[in-house]
Amino acid sequence: MQLKEISKDIYDVSAMLDEVLGKEGTPERERNREKAWEEYNAAILLEARKNAKLTQAELAKRIGVDKGYISRVERGLVVPSVATLYKIASAMGLVVELRPA
Repeated sequence: MQLKEISKDIYDVSAMLDEVLGKEGTPERERNREKAWEEYNAAILLEARKNAKLTQAELAKRIGVDKGYISRVERGLVVPSVATLYKIASAMGLVVELRPA
């Protein structure tokens, strides 16, 4: 039985990540990790708003901010304070739960 040849290109993903995001343990890598979390959380809020069938304008009105603020939050440009996050969640019929990891 003859095995089909597989590409001989082998990639060092860790080295690629170090090059793009900065080496593990560096301030650059930590900034990129924080930015990734901000973008991830922004995407969660965007999806939650859409699931609640609210426009940005409707959500903004419910929490007393302008539509542009909601847009910036959903794009990860602004990180809401904890108090504002609770307001956003409540306005969408959600709750924020803090629990041990």
